[in-house]
Amino acid sequence: MPTLLEVKALHGAYGESKVLHGLDFVVEEGGVTTLLGANGAGKTTTLRAISGMLKTQGEILFAGKPIQGMKTESIAALGIAHVPDGRGTFMELTVEENLRLGTYTRNDKAGVARDMARMFDLFPRLKERLFQQAGTLSGGEQQMLAIARAMLLNPKLLLLDEPSFGLAPLIVREIFDILGRIVRETKLSILVVEQNASLALAIADRAYLLETGRFVMSGAADDIRKDETLRRSYLGY
Repeated sequence: MPTLLEVKALHGAYGESKVLHGLDFVVEEGGVTTLLGANGAGKTTTLRAISGMLKTQGEILFAGKPIQGMKTESIAALGIAHVPDGRGTFMELTVEENLRLGTYTRNDKAGVARDMARMFDLFPRLKERLFQQAGTLSGGEQQMLAIARAMLLNPKLLLLDEPSFGLAPLIVREIFDILGRIVRETKLSILVVEQNASLALAIADRAYLLETGRFVMSGAADDIRKDETLRRSYLGY
């Protein structure tokens, strides 16, 4: 598959504190890439670096175009949607108002209507709660809302940060099943940061394992998932 995102020698820091130490990786078009690792490994920071949220050195190419140093909103306009940890839901707004925020850069009314219907097909609970305040939703419903809102930007690349965090196993399975369906039915590329390595590897094509801001392992997700020694040593299952 062609490469959509290419990261070369990426260094990232918060102030004087260096977090990323020369990362090189790619995300292919229409594929799922996962970043695995313990808390503090640099997974979330990597997503923030791609979205222009921190000071970086190195090169980040999106569809062949350098995006390092660009403003976050300009990166989003190119087709990179970011669902952060904590979901970023606007609690005081209704479900419908949150979803409409995902369409603010679009002027294709027919496309927006089509994609909104598609989101209700993928996430029927959101349609049931359309006029409900987002703050009254369950954690799983808020995560669904965050993913749907990001997808309404009509992105080429979806960055997902810990989509399973704080959710019941049954809800996590439902969300990952929906993500799998999205991958099968669209050409959307996904870069997912996830502590639940088993779930992430089940939908991913490629995986990178981070330790303290450096990659210690990378390869086909299937190969890593089947390597029992590797799983026990690095992924804890």
